[in-house]
Amino acid sequence: MKLSARIAAPVAALVLAGLTATACAPQTSDTSAKGDDKSGTLRVWLFQEVGNKPKEKVVDAAVADFEKAHKGAKVEVEYIPVDTRAQRIKAAFNDPKSAPDLIEYGNSDTAGYVKDGGLADVTEEFGAWDEAKDTDPIAKQSVTVDGKVYGAPFFVGVRALYYRTDVFKDLGIDPPKSQAELISTAKKIRKAKPDLYGLAVGGAYTYGAMPFIWANGGELAGETDGKFTSGINSEKSRKGIEAYTSLFGDDNCPAAKCASMGGNATVTAFASGKAAMAIGGDFSHAAVEAGAVKGKYAVVPLPGVAENSIAPAFAGGNNLGVLKSSSHRTLAVDLMKSLSGKKTQAEMFDAMGFLPTYTDVLDNAAKKEPFVAPFVETLGAGAKFVPASPAWGQIDASLVLPTMFQEIVAGRKDVAKASDDAAKKMDTAFTEAG
Repeated sequence: MKLSARIAAPVAALVLAGLTATACAPQTSDTSAKGDDKSGTLRVWLFQEVGNKPKEKVVDAAVADFEKAHKGAKVEVEYIPVDTRAQRIKAAFNDPKSAPDLIEYGNSDTAGYVKDGGLADVTEEFGAWDEAKDTDPIAKQSVTVDGKVYGAPFFVGVRALYYRTDVFKDLGIDPPKSQAELISTAKKIRKAKPDLYGLAVGGAYTYGAMPFIWANGGELAGETDGKFTSGINSEKSRKGIEAYTSLFGDDNCPAAKCASMGGNATVTAFASGKAAMAIGGDFSHAAVEAGAVKGKYAVVPLPGVAENSIAPAFAGGNNLGVLKSSSHRTLAVDLMKSLSGKKTQAEMFDAMGFLPTYTDVLDNAAKKEPFVAPFVETLGAGAKFVPASPAWGQIDASLVLPTMFQEIVAGRKDVAKASDDAAKKMDTAFTEAG
């Protein structure tokens, strides 16, 4: 299916955003490799997943095929913790001798990593790659900066509403069809079953909060002539912030426990049976299946403000990119193709539930597994992204939005003051990034 045909567009200045983002490294000196060895050892950094064994199995198979096809080449894969990847990748950009040849990175980081001079321009190789023609245009945009390609999409991720079918049946309620109904349903469940969170929310769950802002017509930022300005303190954005923060309290998810929770914690709360609903990704499916709620849950798109509408989702995902400093450029590009190719993406979907970035492979995945349907429907209804500015990595790493949410739910600031302060921080970052 063509996601791009149904994703609302003004996307010229926007790219797909990663599941998480990192702080931007300072501008580096020229780290371009001085050679292109056709043999030797390639070093690869991939992200460590919560349950990493299935990912390792798929990667090992792809690496074995690559080594068989490239005599004299060996591949060493290291799985790095997501929480510390910012420091690792920053150091790699500034110290080519210790840097890997290929990295996995959140696709909101593309603009920042290109500005830092860390990623190699692979426009020519990507254009000549036969499989690339089936890459969804929006996914391709996530590796594109100023018309040049700096990697290959690895998977796309989007969030929807997980809910407990047993709890809903017991209370005689249906999945919510609007944002207001979502909030009232969460509080109704909490009142009837005080041992459960109605809807698990997190003060540090930026990407779970964004749909509330977008559904109310708000934006993270606006762009004019290449310059970004925060939109987080607009009246429409504030309506979304108010809706999201209204879910923190003893009548749903107590602030004392939920203010510090991030996305993983909210999904864990749901999977362990402590919440009746949670906003989770297609990539959360395996963890939920392994939890106490297996066989007792379903997924629907997160509702928007209007009844039967779908809230714009944060469309994330990860890419693979060759480092500019790699002395094995040709091999590294070939390995990038192997790890992000159709065969590997199909196997990664089977193993991890990661949504493929090829239109034909995604179609097959949706036909194969019913659980994919609400996520594909969510993507089709219109995905939204973070600003395509190198400043976004700093904004995210500095916890500007989580701080805003936490100040509000803790009662330290009202929505107007907290959003104004967040907007000032964002504008400073946009200005400094140029």
